[in-house]
Amino acid sequence: MAEVDVLCTSWGAPRLDAALLAAAPRLALVLHAAGSVRAFVTPEFWARGVPLVSAYRANAVPVADFTAAQIVYALKQGWRHVLAARERRAPVAALPAPGTYGSRVGLLSLGAVGRLVADRLAALDVEVVAHDPYADPETAGVPLTGLAELFATCDVVSVHTPLLPETAGLVGADLLRSMRPGATLINTARGRIIDEPALVKVLTERPDLFAVLDVTDPEPPVPGSPLFTLPNVVVTPHLAGSLGRERARLGALVTDELERFATGLPLQHALTRESAEILA
Repeated sequence: MAEVDVLCTSWGAPRLDAALLAAAPRLALVLHAAGSVRAFVTPEFWARGVPLVSAYRANAVPVADFTAAQIVYALKQGWRHVLAARERRAPVAALPAPGTYGSRVGLLSLGAVGRLVADRLAALDVEVVAHDPYADPETAGVPLTGLAELFATCDVVSVHTPLLPETAGLVGADLLRSMRPGATLINTARGRIIDEPALVKVLTERPDLFAVLDVTDPEPPVPGSPLFTLPNVVVTPHLAGSLGRERARLGALVTDELERFATGLPLQHALTRESAEILA
């Protein structure tokens, strides 16, 4: 590490603690080919003043693609048809479904992923609203609404909130019970944002509701979890983010940033300590 000027990391990166920093006196840039950096940055790193680039905007692209696809599928009640046919081992008649035209979709937070989801839904005849206390109504791109109204009035609610002390358990029993008949909850953010015991209870009480969970708490769910047996929930193994060839997008972003650094151009994706703390 003594001769390292640029450190490139990804998932599973070692903590940038005092010992590592002492071993790398020439370190001038860290490029993280993934999203959140909270697992490995430290106060010592921020004090050092080394620029830190994250490819979170590149990782947001497949998450938004996955979410938009799940929203359309939810408005067609796709998962319900699949699970019902599998349980009966026979074809099932088409169930009532809102479809996309005129349906209302709520986005919980307008960070990098939430804004991309809104962009993708703009091509559909759906009404998109969002709740984000930090969003500027002038630049949000979609109408902003209160948290309670978001859950009570939308056919689909998609969660994109970062996990912070104030957002842990944000989606609890009251919000879940308020959801309109036949609504779907989608979570591709972090599992702890939803009060999972409350979710299981409400899904049991209200079989008309549905949940699509790409993240859980704990992750993965424990064997025997009701999330694997309830007929109105599906769990995917945190696959919304970059997989397979999609990972090349992360590499392209950090490679471009390295070229900018080497040629003296300003970095385009550098984080501050404050921005890093609110990444999902």
